[in-house]
Amino acid sequence: MGTTADPLAVLGSLPGVADSVALVRKAVDQAYGHRVMRRRSDEVASEAALRGARASAALAGADWALEEIRRRSDFSVDGEARTVGAALRLTAESGQLLGVWRQSPLQALARLHLVAAGGAAPDETVGRPRLAGEPVDEPLLQEAEFVLPAASEVVARLDGLAELLLAGSDAPALVVAAVVHGELLCLRPFGTYNGPLARAAQRLVLVGSGLDPKSICPAEVGHAELGRADYLKALRGYVSGTPEGMAAWIAHCGRAVGLGVRESVAVCEALQRGAA
Repeated sequence: MGTTADPLAVLGSLPGVADSVALVRKAVDQAYGHRVMRRRSDEVASEAALRGARASAALAGADWALEEIRRRSDFSVDGEARTVGAALRLTAESGQLLGVWRQSPLQALARLHLVAAGGAAPDETVGRPRLAGEPVDEPLLQEAEFVLPAASEVVARLDGLAELLLAGSDAPALVVAAVVHGELLCLRPFGTYNGPLARAAQRLVLVGSGLDPKSICPAEVGHAELGRADYLKALRGYVSGTPEGMAAWIAHCGRAVGLGVRESVAVCEALQRGAA
């Protein structure tokens, strides 16, 4: 990421990234300018949260219909149900953690993992980064044969990420969110739920930065719509660490946010027609 005092800003200057940032900013502004947002933003945010959680769970292997999630009250029956439940809890909790995130990103991540795990069974691995030799259950990345970083590398890189975030950056919110998302995905710092957690952390950055303060732009929907294959292809760009790869990952995240915005605009239109 370079040797400057603000390596995230360096990423923001990569070719094509400024265009992605501008497109996302324009799309988000249009969504916030919708007339429904003046009176019913809470309803839009609630629906965006549900759709974002559904999409995040789908990427993690639990591709349930939205109506099935609305109908269910028990998400503890099997693996897929627990994945959906984790995504729902993460989406809800991320909105409560902005203060903690700004002061201690690692504490916020530990809390998110505790919430994702749901406390169903006592487990000393929950809420802390994995130790050497501890397994990771992350089917999407295992199937794609992403190399699992050693536990010692995980700790060092998490510390580095926290330092970057606490130092502050002039980089656009999209860039910071993409880096947080990509870093957590490739590190897989916890034994479970790293994908949903990484996407929840991306949401935290977008909300906390002020780009999406009401959390109405579910990037998770966009990631799911773009598909698992493109998601993994773009992530390989991030893992490569090359300027081209990093720019491709940021652009992919930008497209995902744009598609999430489109989803919320559709919700606004439905509310306006009285159909939602």
